[in-house]
Amino acid sequence: MKLGMVMASMGPRATPEILGACAQAAEAAGIDDLWVPDHLAIPRAESEGSGGRYLEQLALLAWLAGRTQRIGLGSALLVAPYRPVLPTLKQIATIQELSAGRLRLGVGVGWMASEFRALGVPRSQRGALTDAFLERLNACFASDDAEQNGQDFVFLPRPAPPPVFVGGAAPHALERAARYADGWMPMGGDAEGLRPNIEALQKRAASHGRGPLEVAPLTRIPVQDLSRARDWVATYAEAGVTHLIHGAAYPDVASFERTAEALASLSG
Repeated sequence: MKLGMVMASMGPRATPEILGACAQAAEAAGIDDLWVPDHLAIPRAESEGSGGRYLEQLALLAWLAGRTQRIGLGSALLVAPYRPVLPTLKQIATIQELSAGRLRLGVGVGWMASEFRALGVPRSQRGALTDAFLERLNACFASDDAEQNGQDFVFLPRPAPPPVFVGGAAPHALERAARYADGWMPMGGDAEGLRPNIEALQKRAASHGRGPLEVAPLTRIPVQDLSRARDWVATYAEAGVTHLIHGAAYPDVASFERTAEALASLSG
C-alpha cells in the first residue's frame, strides 16, 4: 500500500518556511507522496479557514520539487476546466522533467459554482472540458509532434507521462478513469462502500483493453491509534485500494512531522 499526505496550500500555514519544513519531514519519514489542492478564485463568503489565501497548485509543486529529492508530488485535484489546455500541459511536462519524474497528476471536473463564474467557464461543460483535457494530455505525451487549432508544433520536453488519477464519483469518474487515466481518486468512502465501485472500475478498464487501475482515496487514516490504523489500511487493501492519501488539518510543522512518522510506520 502506498501512503501519501495532503499539505495545506492555503491560509496561514502556506508559508515558505512551513511548506519547506513539512515537505522535508515527509520525505525523511519515507512517505510516498505529497498532495496539494487546487483553488484559483475563492469568494470571501466561502473562505473560512483560508481567508481566500491559496497558493497556485502547479507553481507550488514546482517549488516543492526544488526542495525535495525523492518524494512524489501530486495534484489533488487539478481542476481541468479552469485552465487553458496547452499552457497547462507545458507546465505539467516541465514539472515532470525537472523533478525527475516525481509528479502525480490528479484531475477533476470541479464543483464550486462561484469559482466557475469568476473564471468565465460554463460549469455545465465541465465534463466535456475535462475529457478534452485528458485526451490532449495523452496525445501530447505520446509524441514529440503535436497539433492544436490546425497548427502543428513540437511538444518538448516530453518526459515519461505522470501517472494520472481521475477524481470524482461513480459512474462518470469510473468511465473517465478507465478510458483516460492510470487510476481513480475518490473522496473518502469506507472500504466496503468503495468495493463495488472498484470492481466496476476494473471491469470498465478491461473493456477498454487496459490492465487493473490504481485506486487512491483521499481520506483520513486514524493515525492516533496505530493498531486500529493497521487494520484499517489492511481492510482497504483487501477491497482493492492501492494508495491511501491522508488529509487532515495540522497546526504546525511538529504535528505534521508526527503524523508523517506514524503513517510511515504503517508500511513497515
